[in-house]
Amino acid sequence: MPNSPLFKELTDFFIRIGADQVAHTDKTYLAHAIGVHNDLKAWGCNAELCVAGLFHSIYGTAKFQSFKLALDRRAELQSMIGLRAEELCYLNCAMDRDVFDATVQADGPTVFRDRLNGQVLELTTDMFRDLCTLHLCDWLEQVPRCRDWDHRRAAYRAMADHVGGVAIESWERVFADATV
Repeated sequence: MPNSPLFKELTDFFIRIGADQVAHTDKTYLAHAIGVHNDLKAWGCNAELCVAGLFHSIYGTAKFQSFKLALDRRAELQSMIGLRAEELCYLNCAMDRDVFDATVQADGPTVFRDRLNGQVLELTTDMFRDLCTLHLCDWLEQVPRCRDWDHRRAAYRAMADHVGGVAIESWERVFADATV
């Protein structure tokens, strides 16, 4: 996909809205987003999840506030990348990380709290797994640069365990270099 017309159209969108000029963990926000997309592709994820990886923090997250596409543009993004991919992006951005971390580390319902509107909902098994995959891949792409090895480490490991396979392998490879 990186050489496809659709990929070019999607990265051109970042350029049009100025997100390609935003700094993010010793590279640009666009370079980080492409890295997440490419890592998800290497993990064998479907195209929908890979595209969500490209836009994973488009609305700003609890930690990344350097760029935020206005929420009133959600329909525009939905028409460009699809409803489910955009929903994953929104959930990743709106995530109350404390609630998500507690959920991912516990056996029980997959509770999600939207930090933007306070709404609490239970995610489907597939949505929870995809959100774990997206959120984990985002962190694994950047932690070697920012070297914040202990940031939510137990929760990220629990996400890797939920996803399994390549997620565990990737977590172990990245964290083999951890110096806490």
